[in-house]
Amino acid sequence: MTTPGAQPLDPNAPPSEPAAAVPPGDLEEVYFQGSPPVRAFTGSVFLFCLVGAVLIAAAIALQVEHMGPRLLRVIVCVLGLAVLPIPILIARSTYYRITSYRIDYGRGLLARDIDTLELWHVEDLHFHQSVMDRILNVGDITVLSHDETMPKLDIHGVPNPRELFEELKQRVISVKRQRGVIKMDPG
Repeated sequence: MTTPGAQPLDPNAPPSEPAAAVPPGDLEEVYFQGSPPVRAFTGSVFLFCLVGAVLIAAAIALQVEHMGPRLLRVIVCVLGLAVLPIPILIARSTYYRITSYRIDYGRGLLARDIDTLELWHVEDLHFHQSVMDRILNVGDITVLSHDETMPKLDIHGVPNPRELFEELKQRVISVKRQRGVIKMDPG
């Protein structure tokens, strides 16, 4: 279930784990790879478009009324235009690579940080999809784990989230069985 057109996390990065770590005959399958689509940030898109429109309208009003120095009017107009691409930058600054053995989570536009969460560390999964998310076919998956560096990972705005959630649930159980991890409930 590889997403067509999704960009790799970092084509120059070395593989996240040597091939010997995957059991022979059990290939690592990529479920999702790329950034969340901008449609997952509809609230932010609306808010930043509104702020941009207000700033541009203020610059036009200042121009019509000949109020303030010309530089101020130009600065307000440029700020109005500058806030418009912010939701796109927010969406593109987050990267996910979700496979049958791990979740790689990358952040940043210029400098990047990438964290890896092995699926056998996962303790619980939570799925959330608002009404607007259902219309846009995006959603959020929260991963709770025993990983010291990443005990909670919010995977925001992935397309086809229900399929990914169901696949992750099954893979977590399967990977834990392969590694011999047994859940012990107290009491």
